[in-house]
Amino acid sequence: MDLSKTQAKTSFDYGFLIKRIFPYIKPLIFRIIIAFSLAIPLGLLDGVTALALKPYIDVVVNGNEMKFGDFTLTRTMLASFIPIGIVLFALLQGTLKYLNTYLIEWISQTIANSVKKDLFKKLTSLDCKFYDINSSGLVLMRFLGDPDTSAKSFIYSFRTLVTAATSSIGLIAVLLYSSWKLAIVGVLILGCAFLPLALIKKKIKQVSNATAVVGGGINTNINETFHGNKIVAGYGLQNNLIHKFNNQIKENFDLNISLVKRTGWMSPIMYLIASIGIAFVMHFGNTLIVKGELTTGAFASFITSLLLLYKPTKELGNTLTNLQSIFVSMSRVFELFDLMPEIKDKENPKTLEKIEDGIRFNNVHFEYEKDKPVLKGINIEAKKGETVALVGNSGGGKSTVVNLIPRFYDATEGEVLIDNINIKDYSLESLRGNIAEVFQDNFLFSGSIKENILMGKQNASEEELNNVIKLAHLEEVLAEHNLGIDTKLSERGVTLSGGQRQRVAIARAMIKNAPILILDEATSALDNESEAIVQKALENLMQNKTVFVIAHRLSTIKNANKIVVINDGEVAEVGTHEELLSVENGAYKHLYEMQFKSEEE
Repeated sequence: MDLSKTQAKTSFDYGFLIKRIFPYIKPLIFRIIIAFSLAIPLGLLDGVTALALKPYIDVVVNGNEMKFGDFTLTRTMLASFIPIGIVLFALLQGTLKYLNTYLIEWISQTIANSVKKDLFKKLTSLDCKFYDINSSGLVLMRFLGDPDTSAKSFIYSFRTLVTAATSSIGLIAVLLYSSWKLAIVGVLILGCAFLPLALIKKKIKQVSNATAVVGGGINTNINETFHGNKIVAGYGLQNNLIHKFNNQIKENFDLNISLVKRTGWMSPIMYLIASIGIAFVMHFGNTLIVKGELTTGAFASFITSLLLLYKPTKELGNTLTNLQSIFVSMSRVFELFDLMPEIKDKENPKTLEKIEDGIRFNNVHFEYEKDKPVLKGINIEAKKGETVALVGNSGGGKSTVVNLIPRFYDATEGEVLIDNINIKDYSLESLRGNIAEVFQDNFLFSGSIKENILMGKQNASEEELNNVIKLAHLEEVLAEHNLGIDTKLSERGVTLSGGQRQRVAIARAMIKNAPILILDEATSALDNESEAIVQKALENLMQNKTVFVIAHRLSTIKNANKIVVINDGEVAEVGTHEELLSVENGAYKHLYEMQFKSEEE
């Protein structure tokens, strides 16, 4: 799936999205109920101030008395209660707000982290093609940014909805208590403020999707600048990258401003509608006061409630608008969950326990892009314990051949067989568990040297570990560092030299002790001294293995049981070193004279 072409088709299928997010909410439902229960009185307390104005003006200011059955509320009594009430009210509201904020933050982060964990698990299950077509920046944006927006902001927005809704209900109750006639007019007019929401849904979806793509591009640019810093400095690419970054920032800015242009008018429209409502209510209220149907205290309480009602009404409008963006992000999250890797186990797969016969490519065709063939009818056989060297022109398909063995990709046509069984019939776990790889640019993870080696076999004994350190010629590397095998590596292992990284990768492959070994240009990027040491380690690694090696070193090729020349996606020649050199005008002989003859001399 190309993440830049996401559609977020379920953005407005709210029932579907709530159903998908509910499994993450369900374990926390008790805490959510408590948090939302605290939000209800927190919202209702907004009406207390407005409600208190009626007795304050009627009793304290105008000197009237209020009777509640046999109890009479006098000016002196109310004047004494008000200061105490203000302090108690502030204390209660502050306590409720703190508890509510703490619970909501805990709940929202827990949900967002649970979603991220499951998304990371999904990310590790996707095949190589997914990583080929998607940039690292866009993957970061989609797998980390969207969960925060969709899960974390979702809870916050619903908290705001509950608080704003209960605040509105409390204030409307005060309106009705003060004057039901004015309340009907005021509430109807404010209700009209929500009508524009239906007009902006599609624009929010379009801009949100486009912003995710642009944001991903920005992340990619930063990643590439970080990892390619030497190229940037060496080739003077600073101005090019700055120009590219500035364009991305401008594109992101333009997208966000376009959204503001199309949605920003909602706030002034709501304000205008509210103002019209207040103006009409004041006119109508004056009439009721003149007629004696409304006291000045009730009118003051009503107007205060109406003014206070504007804030939760505006919050409801803004929150509903934000929820549109949240649901778009949520839709994109569940699109990721619905991704299915193209490379997966068939139903009831076989388990590959050991290699009895060997590996065979039977008329294998492959293409990364439709109608652009990379391999064309490849037929290769490697018996158990044999070493097969793949040579040929650059870009001819050698790496593609070896990438088909562990099913990093699947053949478009034909089949790859292990012990005369199609590798698609084996479980991926058992297939890849029998294969070890050493690449040209081996990736080392942040962590210690020991942790990187043990990735080949987590439960390896100290004896096994010490043995592979010796066979991979790692002793001198460890001796150079005070912490030895516990030395921490920086990102990608850049604190080690190229040859040292290769030896760690070889140790990782050794400790796995898999019967099939793939070596893809494992020494091509090294200097002569490093190459000689790594070559010795590779020779130790290759013992008693079925090996496919892509090599540029003549000694490795000469010692192979079989050399396969692959040019332009086709097998040009197959044979031993001596056999192929005897072929007049042969492809291997030409390659030998161009690349290897001087090395042998």
